[in-house]
Amino acid sequence: MLNRKNWHEKHHDTLEFGNRLADAVANSMGSWRFIIVQTVLVVLWMGLNTMAFIQHWDVYPFILLNLVFSTQAAYAAPIIMMSQNRQNERDRIHAQADYQTNVDAKLEIEALATKLNNIEVDKLDKIIKMLEKMEK
Repeated sequence: MLNRKNWHEKHHDTLEFGNRLADAVANSMGSWRFIIVQTVLVVLWMGLNTMAFIQHWDVYPFILLNLVFSTQAAYAAPIIMMSQNRQNERDRIHAQADYQTNVDAKLEIEALATKLNNIEVDKLDKIIKMLEKMEK
């Protein structure tokens, strides 16, 4: 059985663990699921701290929550940028592969056009010869 991988599968196989992890983090952080889960956690955090009767671990104005968000942003931004840089590189390589495919297709089409033209010329030559024989 032939192992025919497309361009994307070949590229994915060349990624190191850190690159795959950065892509996974960027994909998950850029999803509605992440936004919804984070919103629920923030509402719970703020609700429990506002309504807690015995112990407030992060009283208003929620300085610990701000610290958590700052830390998350500090790590998320470079990870997302790494993933975007890889995406740009992937797009550039993919565009180059598409360009090469188009060049190859153009050369093949030109060769086929030349071959068809030669066949047409040969047929016309045969027809002319046949007509010349009929006239004699």
